[in-house]
Amino acid sequence: MTTLDFSPAPGAAPFPRMVLAQAGAEIRAMLRNGEQLLLTLIIPVLLLTGFSLAPLIDVGGGRRVDFLAPGVLALAVMSTAFTGQAIATGFERRYGVLKRLGATPLSRSGLMLAKTAAVAGVEVIQAVIVVAVGLGLGWRPQGSFLSAALLVVLGTAAFSGLGLLMAGTLRAEATLAAANLVYLVLLGVGGVMFPLSKFPEGVRPVLEALPISALTTGLRAVLTQGAALPLVPVAVLAAWAVVSLALVSRTFRWE
Repeated sequence: MTTLDFSPAPGAAPFPRMVLAQAGAEIRAMLRNGEQLLLTLIIPVLLLTGFSLAPLIDVGGGRRVDFLAPGVLALAVMSTAFTGQAIATGFERRYGVLKRLGATPLSRSGLMLAKTAAVAGVEVIQAVIVVAVGLGLGWRPQGSFLSAALLVVLGTAAFSGLGLLMAGTLRAEATLAAANLVYLVLLGVGGVMFPLSKFPEGVRPVLEALPISALTTGLRAVLTQGAALPLVPVAVLAAWAVVSLALVSRTFRWE
């Protein structure tokens, strides 16, 4: 007769399971937060719907929805990877959440990986909703979706690095104000709602070097014009990603 051993076996869960569990918690926290929901879903959908139906802007020819849909996709990436992540991480740092989570078996690298997975998960939800609304308004994307996905990945890396850099160096209140201000400024000058050709020639090179402009221009070239993967936006986004993430690894303060 065998005896079953019901004694506890303490120990940490496998690393992938811990990362997935934390990523799920991060996604639920994002979607339950009213401000996060406003930034990530409501504002992009309202901008796409309102400006596509109302003749409020001159997009330089062509249908407004064809111009706006790729820009709103880029805005959705920025809202999650940069603005939302910067604000949430800033207040987690202020209240000591990051310090406590970093001391758990998950580890700090696991926590960052979970945050990255959470951002990617929310972006998938955003993309599905924005594309569905765009299709309902008559948008018919073309070109390589693999190229578009690569641009989104690079944009996510660039904006995540910038968001974490802000959250890891500024006070939470300053991060909140700065992240929202940057969001509004880039919405206006990043080619999301207005063509960069509408701006004076002297400032266009500066605007084109912004990550939101590179992502918007790249997505518009691929999804609206059916072009091949645009190398200049790829290079701009890759440069922002490398520099910002390198600075995060050196300067991020956990407490």
